[in-house]
Amino acid sequence: MMNPTKANNIFLGVPFIWGFMLMNVGLGKNPTSEIKIGIVLDLQTPFSKICLTSINMSLSDFYENHSNYTTRIAIHVRDSLEDAVQASAAALDLIKNEKVSAIIGPRSSLQAEFMIRLANKSQVPVITFSATSPLLTSTKTPYFVRATLNDLLQVRAIAAIVKSFEWRSVVAIYVDNEFGEGIMPYLADALQDVHTCVTIRSVISLEASNDQITNQLYKLMTMQTRVFVAHMPPNLGFRVIQKARDIGMMGEGYVWIFTDGMTNWIGSTEHGSNLENMQGVLGLRSRIPNSKELGNFSLRWEKIFGQANAKPNVFALRAYDSITALAVAVEKTNTKNLRYDNLISAFLNNTTDLGTLGVSRYGPSLLKSLSDVDFNGLAGKFKLVNMELEPSTFDIINFIGKEERIVGSWTQSNGLVNENPTSERLGPVIWPGKSTVIPRGWEIPTDGKKVFKVGVPLKRGFLGFVDVKQDPRKATIPTGYSIEVFEAALKRLPYSVIHRYVTFDTPNHSYDTLVEQVHNGMFDAAVGDITIRANRFVSVDFTLPYTESGVFMLVPMKDNENNTWFFLLPWSLELWVTTACFFIFIGFIVWILEHRVNTDFRGPPHHQIGTSFWFSFSTINFAHREKVVSNLARFVVIVWCFVVLVLTQSYTANLTSFLTVQRLKPEVTTVNELIENKEIVGYQNGSFVLKFLINKGFQGYQLKPYNSAEECHNLLINGTSKGGIAAAFDEVAYLKVIISQYCNKYAIVEPSFKSSGFGFVFPKNSPLTDDVSRAILEVIENDEMQQIENKWFSKKSNCSDPTFIPSHNRLSVNSFWGLFLIEHTLYEDSEISFWRKLTILVRSFDEKDIKSHMFKDSAVHNVSSPSTQCTPRSSTMQNIPWPQNPSQNMEFELRRVSPVPSEEFSTPQLEQDEDEEANTLREVE
Repeated sequence: MMNPTKANNIFLGVPFIWGFMLMNVGLGKNPTSEIKIGIVLDLQTPFSKICLTSINMSLSDFYENHSNYTTRIAIHVRDSLEDAVQASAAALDLIKNEKVSAIIGPRSSLQAEFMIRLANKSQVPVITFSATSPLLTSTKTPYFVRATLNDLLQVRAIAAIVKSFEWRSVVAIYVDNEFGEGIMPYLADALQDVHTCVTIRSVISLEASNDQITNQLYKLMTMQTRVFVAHMPPNLGFRVIQKARDIGMMGEGYVWIFTDGMTNWIGSTEHGSNLENMQGVLGLRSRIPNSKELGNFSLRWEKIFGQANAKPNVFALRAYDSITALAVAVEKTNTKNLRYDNLISAFLNNTTDLGTLGVSRYGPSLLKSLSDVDFNGLAGKFKLVNMELEPSTFDIINFIGKEERIVGSWTQSNGLVNENPTSERLGPVIWPGKSTVIPRGWEIPTDGKKVFKVGVPLKRGFLGFVDVKQDPRKATIPTGYSIEVFEAALKRLPYSVIHRYVTFDTPNHSYDTLVEQVHNGMFDAAVGDITIRANRFVSVDFTLPYTESGVFMLVPMKDNENNTWFFLLPWSLELWVTTACFFIFIGFIVWILEHRVNTDFRGPPHHQIGTSFWFSFSTINFAHREKVVSNLARFVVIVWCFVVLVLTQSYTANLTSFLTVQRLKPEVTTVNELIENKEIVGYQNGSFVLKFLINKGFQGYQLKPYNSAEECHNLLINGTSKGGIAAAFDEVAYLKVIISQYCNKYAIVEPSFKSSGFGFVFPKNSPLTDDVSRAILEVIENDEMQQIENKWFSKKSNCSDPTFIPSHNRLSVNSFWGLFLIEHTLYEDSEISFWRKLTILVRSFDEKDIKSHMFKDSAVHNVSSPSTQCTPRSSTMQNIPWPQNPSQNMEFELRRVSPVPSEEFSTPQLEQDEDEEANTLREVE
């Protein structure tokens, strides 16, 4: 018995085959080659009836215009019965029994998947004008030809629309099959690129009842997001939009965006009556350019279907173009290879249908010819790129009543193009509810009441941040710094948020549970002193921080004024030692330069040493008495006096700073000091700081929790020896609260450790997150934030800045090394080595330089007084005859004659020194 389905398929194919054969014979044309082409469609659907009509018209028009062609297409139609298995069976029958050279179809992406694999085995090209799923490309078959647009091309256009209106979240509604699922990963990625996320994916079965659709829409209605992107076949899509209209989801504030697959059917022959349900919808539609051929085709279309203004949809036009392209390719392909080889059965060695499937010798040549086809069809330019139709322009349609208006377009090269050049967005757009106000894309989540539930922690300490009380009606009334900042941010939103605070008792004093409740949907937000942490970001979103960030150390202060050696603090030990050494060094240098020419630096060894040291150290207050006669020594002394001036002034300034500022000193300044001394430190109970301290190297016995500022104060007062703590680690916001209460008893010591501060918690991808973050910035940037801080954390009038930076600004050798270097190098002769200098010095350091002007008649020598360096004094040299015998030179004695007697010069000590020097000279002689 013949299969009734097959019989029906054969019957449908007969008129087409014989119609073209008779046309050729009746016209007396030369014999032509018949090329068998299979067609697999769901014949019982209006879609397939429309497409078959278009295919019939295409063949008729083509061969009427190309009567000289030597090939003719004979089509064989099979019914896939809207089933993927039946579609594969129909394709197998066409390949095995009809020996077709190519197959047109199928209708859906689900049916195409196995057919493509079958075509790959038999090398028979499968040409589809309606299967658009991006998943089909992943099969990597060279014999699949997509004569329509890949859905992948429109996701960037949808993302561009969403970006232009600054919507941050969308809901994707799609059919539960390959057609719906194929586009979703690419749509999510495209939206992510414009900083928008798909918050909900609503999947609806193709066989879903009206009640199931309504229930699904009610769930979406209670969600926050109001932007819906629908991607489904038209028969399901129109049912969804009708139910959405029935329950009020087509009113003001909602946004509906349809993909190309559904928009193409709105206003077409089959679904023209559904246009009135599309009020305010935005849709993508591949652009169909106007042409004379399209106009003539549309007139014939209206006559066939007997409806005024009936329009062929884009799939009917692409079916027309696909057959035209195939007819051109067939004519260009050599028909000598128009046969099948039974290669598969030879390898498989079995008698099943697949085992006996042959391989077309004609298929590869036909595929090559098809890839070279290029013409302007009814649907636009037909050119295959990587065996897919070349991308075209998408028009953005706004449906208004029974009319449609193009409000923009999108291309791969130019992106979004607005029909109104004066606006950055599309438009003007009439939105659902006939509104002209751009929807913000979200609403407060509702279950019938627009109340925003905000969770607040029940605290037992640091109540300045959040303090929960109840009024007589048992309503929660929270107060505190965090609450006021949140309220100030809400007031700056461009819309009102009706919210209600709900108290949440955090177990173990940890806010992780409160954050988790926001993720679970118990709260719509959480407000309090909640630290922004990376592990919490996994399940929720945070606003920008509204407090300072960082973990610091709080330590007690001790008085620093009873230090016996406090005067040594302005300089480091290095600088003290270096300065003392340079005083000795300068004295030695001056003695070397003056010893041979100046009697003030001569005499017994102890006298010379004392004079040199006295001269050097007396420069501290510029009280040196000895006269310097050597020009080189004078220059050394001048530079040294400048060095001493800088040193003394710097010491004075630094000492003044120590005396006036640093009267209090922290007992501890580094974390390592606490760890090495095994001190006990404190942390706030339930804080992440506990893990931080353990990671730093503190042992469990060194850690003690506290719950309030008062408890922390008591622990610090007692210290480690009395069961308290040596320091407290916490976030800077908490430590400033302690400082504001106890003022100069404690100091916040740097360095700090990174943390992110406090933020408000919202569900993942909540549009409120960005809006509240912007509002927080506005509050921070004006005086309102300072007023809130002063209200809750005002410091006492005698409190200074609580942040203490340990003083490490002692003056060191490096501070004055340049000066010391200059003083040292002035005496250094680079041309003489050090040992040579030492040898010369040893030989001549005790010899008197008789060539010096100090030992000549005109010289003024052996004259010194306290005022020598400051006040000029006249002196004369007593005329004394020089001895004739040179051996008597060493007996020569200088006498000082002064016209104005001075008490200082007549002292017995001075006379004694002069006698000792004369005796020394005689001994040397």
